[in-house]
Amino acid sequence: MTIRVLLADDQNLVRAAFAMLVESARDMEVVGQAATGREAVELARSERADLIVMDIRMPDLDGIEATRLIAADESLAGVRVLVLTTYDTDEHIVEALRAGASGFLVKDTRPAELLDAIRTVAAGDALLSPGPTARLVARFLRAPSVPALAVGGPEGLSEREREVLTLVARGLNNTEIAKALGLSPLTAKTHVSRIMGKLGARDRTQLVIVAYESGLVTPGDVGQA
Repeated sequence: MTIRVLLADDQNLVRAAFAMLVESARDMEVVGQAATGREAVELARSERADLIVMDIRMPDLDGIEATRLIAADESLAGVRVLVLTTYDTDEHIVEALRAGASGFLVKDTRPAELLDAIRTVAAGDALLSPGPTARLVARFLRAPSVPALAVGGPEGLSEREREVLTLVARGLNNTEIAKALGLSPLTAKTHVSRIMGKLGARDRTQLVIVAYESGLVTPGDVGQA
């Protein structure tokens, strides 16, 4: 399948460079370009992109609010958002993740990494590493200015499901979770899907946020398996 990509950035040169890169991949195509968050929302609805590469800081409507509108639109339930930022210490990243983004990248990411990130997020996985990204999430989740995520907590999960959720929050993929717990990859995937259903989470990114918000995982746990 070809991944339909929408690019949203207020800098023309940045959009042009990303467009050339995306179009160079055989499994991707650019279906639209937006210079503002509002344009991104409108194009998401009209072009039916699979994934939006979204700059956080844009005029008219920023990338966070644009992401929130897209995530709240039931007709766009399958659209994934990959946010971009200039610095990986930007506190707005966590707001974007809460709003419904499935991951983030800094703008100086290598071309091959951007293409891999698009594939990862389009496939439904969260782009969250167990290192700096997770620490950033943990730091800002407890900021009083950031509203809590409107999904359920881990209280109703089984012990096994809590173990799986913990490993998801530490950045492990399904194969790594299966290896850590002595399960088959299919069983690990089933557990993750069941947890998402129980918690009402949109994707794995929201599972990570739930784990930190509830205290199931703490910054000191990051990187441990």
